[in-house]
Formats: sequence, structure tokens, C-alpha cells
Amino acid sequence: MNKDIDYILSAQAVRERTAKLFDLTLAGKTNFEYHESKLKDVSNIVLEVIRENYPDLKIPFHSRWGHFQVGDIDRNSKLNKELASLDKMEIARTKLDLVITSVLLDAGAGPNWSFDEEGRSFNRSEGLGVASWHMFMDGAFSEDSSRKVDSSKLMTISGKEIEKAFQVTSSNPLVGVEGRAGLLASLGKCIQSKPEVFVNGRPGNIVDYMESKHGKEFAATDLLKAVLTHFGDIWPSRINVDGVSLGDVWSHPALGEKDDLNSLVPFHKLSQWLTYSLIEPFVEAGFTVYSVNKMTGLAEYRNGGLLIDSGLITLRDPKMMEVAHKPDSEIIIEWRALTVSLLDKIADIVRKELNFTEDEFPLAKVLEGGTWWAGRKLAKEKRVDLSPPLKLDSDGTVF
Repeated sequence: MNKDIDYILSAQAVRERTAKLFDLTLAGKTNFEYHESKLKDVSNIVLEVIRENYPDLKIPFHSRWGHFQVGDIDRNSKLNKELASLDKMEIARTKLDLVITSVLLDAGAGPNWSFDEEGRSFNRSEGLGVASWHMFMDGAFSEDSSRKVDSSKLMTISGKEIEKAFQVTSSNPLVGVEGRAGLLASLGKCIQSKPEVFVNGRPGNIVDYMESKHGKEFAATDLLKAVLTHFGDIWPSRINVDGVSLGDVWSHPALGEKDDLNSLVPFHKLSQWLTYSLIEPFVEAGFTVYSVNKMTGLAEYRNGGLLIDSGLITLRDPKMMEVAHKPDSEIIIEWRALTVSLLDKIADIVRKELNFTEDEFPLAKVLEGGTWWAGRKLAKEKRVDLSPPLKLDSDGTVF
């Protein structure tokens, strides 16, 4: 892999390339205006939410595992009981199987879908988490009763099977069903093509691969690099360089011509979300994962919505709020870039106020404790359906 591609496939590139669009915003050369005077107020909103959600400040990383606990139902303990007879590595493989498939099914539910669990209704990301948890526990991704996720089975999952498992009907529509089925099929093909990484075509065997490469201790960015490199074939082939599918990477004309690598702005949102979600099973299996603070904030509509709904950023042309935008549009690329940059600024203020260092309070905790939930809170105040402030024309593979 050449050094330019290697760079694009990194958290460092996410932070540096998004900063370029932030600087262009300050220069008045994007669709947005930044109102720095509101930064402290927005940070205070986040601090308020953190103290409400976690008064003891014992905050887990922002990951899929929290969604499995929605409704004060301890589904993780139920899973742990079922896995109690297994050794630590096999428990890790199973949990990684679960969380990998769940994250791939997570990209935005739309405003009108919900999942019913014994009379209780869950929607949005939490609903997707619960639905995917049940789909996994029912053995939908396994060829036998073991629940071991199998690449061959993943390649057969259809949109109709997802609709059935996620209780989709004409009155309970889920956006991007075929996109989700396509991602699972792509996951199956990807892991089957890399037996040196995913032994026996099982995604959870990435724990064995990481141990073989790094031992029991590695940086979070090492895990992200493995995810970007070895799961990269999953994502739709948007931009392909030298045979490498770059995934959640987009070209912005203000940074260069379309065929110029300098024009590329990476976000790796689902890959970073996946990486954050993989850390917990690794740690439980006895691994040490450090430098989590080197990862970036997630460029998605809850964190981005916080910025717009709070007035920290505004559109130069308010009419742009009235039309739907595709992920490759300049306005969405800029919105996501500003999200990454401003999450860093909010995090700095939050840490200072709470008297934590970056290592003690990495972005993964800032996201989970505050920004994601603050974005949800403001969305609820402004829009009954909790939709994002900008209309998105998404295929279920980005947000």
C-alpha cells in the first residue's frame, strides 16, 4: 500500500483534512458560518448532559455496547451468562461477532421505524441495536446453533430477512434495508477472502490476528488501521485508488481536482464507531488498548446536529435546509468536517472543566457522556421525529 493511501486510511488524516475545511469556513469559503462566541455555551450544554447521565463521571466509551442496554434491560449480562463456560478468547470472538454485525446494521433508521421488544418500543440507533442483538442471538448469522458468525451465511442474508428480523412493514418502514443486506454480504465476502486474518471465515477471529501482530498491547489506532485495511472491502466502492476501496472518503473541490489525492476528506465514521465498539471485548480478554485519544469524533448527524441546532454553525443560505443532500455533496462533506473539528474544541473545554487529561477522558467518553446525547436532546426539542437538522438522502451505509 503506498504512503498516500496509508495516510488517508488513518485517524490522523481525518483530523488534518477536516481541519482544512474548518479553516476554509473561517475564511468564508464554505456553505457554513462558524460562531465562535457560542462555543462555550454549547460546551456547557454538553457538560450539563454529562452530569445528568453520569454524575459519577464513570463514563464508558461511545460504542455499540451501550445501545444493547437501552430500556434499563441488561442484555449484556444475559449474553455473559450464556458465554460463562467459554474461555476469554472465545468470549471475545463471540462478542466481536455480535458487535461487528450490529454496527454494520446501524446506519440510520429513519424517523418512522421502531422495534417492539415484549411490548416496549425502541427506535433510532438504540432500536437498531436491540433488533440486531436479537437477530444475532437467534443465530441468524450462523450456519449452526453456536452463534459463530459465518461468512457463507452472511452472503445469503437478504433484505427480506432483515425486514422480518427488524419488524419492517408498510407502516413501520426502515430506510436502507437493501444497503444493510449488501453490507452483510460484503462482510461475508471480505472475511472469506482473507483467511490469514479471519480464520474459518469468522469476523470475531480478528482478536487472534491482532494478538499475532501486536501481542496483548497496542494503540487504538492500530486497531483502526486493521479495521480500515481488512474490512475496507465491505464499503461501497466510492473512491478507489490503486485497487484500494477507501470507504468513507469524499472529494471536495475546494481542496483540489477530483483525481487529486489532496482533495480527499476521510471520515471513516462507521470504521471508527466499529473500532470504539471492538475495544471492550479486547480489554475483557486481557488486552491493553492505549492512545484512544488519537481517534477522532464521529462525523454523523447527532454530533453534527448539535452544532446546527445550537447555532454554533449556520448555513449561509438557509434555503439549503429545505432540500435533501447526498453524502457526496459539498454541504454534507463540510458539515461532517466541521463536526470533527468542533468536537475536538468542545472536548478540550469539557476536559478542562472536569479536570481530566486527554488520556483520562478521550473523545470516546466525551461522545458517550455528552455530545451524542446533547445532539439528541436538542433534536427532540426542535423536531418531534428526532430527525437531523439537514435532510439526508442516504443509502444506509454512511450515517
